[in-house]
Formats: sequence, structure tokens, C-alpha cells
Amino acid sequence: MNGNRLIKSQGNHKKLICYCKAEVIFDITYHFAHSAFERGDRNIDQMVQAARSGKQNIIEGNADIDTSIEMGIKLINVAKASFKELLADYEDFLRVNGYEQWSEISDKYVAMRQLGIEGDNQRIVEIAKSRPLETVANMAIILLKQEDYLLHKLLSSLSEKFLNEGGFKEKMHRLRVERRGR
Repeated sequence: MNGNRLIKSQGNHKKLICYCKAEVIFDITYHFAHSAFERGDRNIDQMVQAARSGKQNIIEGNADIDTSIEMGIKLINVAKASFKELLADYEDFLRVNGYEQWSEISDKYVAMRQLGIEGDNQRIVEIAKSRPLETVANMAIILLKQEDYLLHKLLSSLSEKFLNEGGFKEKMHRLRVERRGR
């Protein structure tokens, strides 16, 4: 970090692993919701909006970090909450329809978890579009749990950055004092 600059150049949200995973979650959710529910069912809008909110808040939070790390943290936390809501929707779908939610030790779970770690998002979306709704819901649940972990790590990192560097006003004050001292 260049200590003499008040505002750094903004990072590219598309390079964040959590954003890339959010994008695949959105794509799968869009497909799932429009396949699982009848047109006009509120679940379509609810699930798609939760997925979109998660993805978009990562973008906005990342953009806000340089001028307001506090706002960046809040928006990343909103993304995390949106994905938690979406996770519950997928779990509800499985439960109310009498479908099995994969056990964390099942071969299917382990294979999907590994696919999610590898990050071949296009392949994941293609697989999801060719599988039954029960499988897609389970795939999404695994991806959402991975996303939750990634967002938790990002929030921890941002919190540490805030504790070490302070907020924007503190940085402005520090730079003003340094400039006066020269």
C-alpha cells in the first residue's frame, strides 16, 4: 500500500473468489427457480433476488472499501446474509418435497465440494442444467456453504485491516499531519 495516497486504485471484484462463486450461485439459482416453480410463484423472485443481492453486494462492498472500510464490511455482511437466506430456501425445497439433503460424508457431497473448490464455474453451471432439481438444490447448498466460508474469511480480513489501518477519516488525518510535517 502506498502510504501517501488517500484513495488507492480500486480492486477488481471479478478477481475475488467469493465473487466468482457468487456468480455461479446466481446462474444456478436463476435456472433452478425458473425450473422448480410455476410461473408467478413468489419463490422465483425471492430466490433470484437473494442470489442477486449476494452477488451485487460483493461488488458494491468491494468498491466502497477504499473510502469506507466500514461500509465495505457492512455490504459484504449483507451479501453473507442474502446467501444464508438462499441456503434456507434450498434446504426448505428439499425438505418440503421429501428430497434427501446430501450428507457431508456422501460421495456426491464430497465430489461436488471438490468441484466447487476447483472453481470451474462454467462446468458447474452446465452440470446443474442437466441434473434433476434435487441434485441442483444439493449442489447449490454446497456452493452456498463454501461461499459463506469465503465471505467469513473476507470479513475477518477486512476487520483486521480496519483495526490496523483505521477508517477513511483516520487515514485522511494521518496523511494531513504527514504532509504538514514535510
